[in-house]
Amino acid sequence: MDKMDRDILKLLQENARMTISELSKELALSRPSMSERLLRLQEKGIIEHFTTRVSLKKIGKDILLLIQVSGLKVPVAEFEEMVRQEHDIIECHRVTGEVSYFIKAAVSDVGSMRKLIDRLIPYGTINTSTVLNSPVPYRIILPDEEGYE
Repeated sequence: MDKMDRDILKLLQENARMTISELSKELALSRPSMSERLLRLQEKGIIEHFTTRVSLKKIGKDILLLIQVSGLKVPVAEFEEMVRQEHDIIECHRVTGEVSYFIKAAVSDVGSMRKLIDRLIPYGTINTSTVLNSPVPYRIILPDEEGYE
């Protein structure tokens, strides 16, 4: 990867709907060269997919939760299948240490939060935190600058 690839990644993370023409204009690169670079970034798996960020509040998911699961009472595969099916769960990460999983979930109200926690309790020890605010709700991710051509 070079500086141009890094710049492409930054622009696409700011706005994934940028067209090849817009990217080409912004970075002063021909459209065929831009298309080739994008294809290469996708083939290497650096760009996994294009997506849309949705405002949780605007779709009625006013409560953001961070849930720790420890002391798993069921096999890992069973727990992971359950969380894949749970529509309120946004992310789930298996981790090392005392806690087995960190879950990020979004619910509409306290009643929905209680129901989600009740559904999780049979699987292990649950520790839930409510997010008050997010000083870094999303960050553009770029590779380190060292080693660029």
